[in-house]
Amino acid sequence: MEGDFITPDADSHPRDICKALGRYATGVTIVTTKTAGGEPIGLTCNSFSSVSLSPPLVLWSLSLRSPNLPNFLQATHFAVNVLAHDQIALSQRFSQPIANKFEGIDYIFGPHGMPLFADTSAQFECRTEARHYSGDHVIFIGHVLKYRSAERAPLVYFGGRYANVSEQ
Repeated sequence: MEGDFITPDADSHPRDICKALGRYATGVTIVTTKTAGGEPIGLTCNSFSSVSLSPPLVLWSLSLRSPNLPNFLQATHFAVNVLAHDQIALSQRFSQPIANKFEGIDYIFGPHGMPLFADTSAQFECRTEARHYSGDHVIFIGHVLKYRSAERAPLVYFGGRYANVSEQ
């Protein structure tokens, strides 16, 4: 086995643990909701995961430093758009601090009023079930109310960059 174990402490650099975490491939999503005034907002997220099938629960996390945090904390619902392999530009757009990320983007409001994008691999509209503060993030747990999926290869992030998945 390569490398020595490192104990994360005051002497270790966050970049080192980030590099180790980057060895785990993740899907890329855009989580969306609406502001209190009804404006769509969203952000690129790769902390999405399934929690439970019965009831259907999913989770994602958001930094306490995110300017979007107040909007997601007040929201009763959110959507997770699982991006397809050819949606890198959309992922990059929603990872930037752009004033109106939705301008010029093809989207609709789903059955529960959340912004949904065209041509994704999957979508989940959720009611916010719980919020847990842990470390420097808030973990959002959502109860899946509606979902859909398509036979499209997902967008994957690995080692600090986008990667391709070969379907078998």
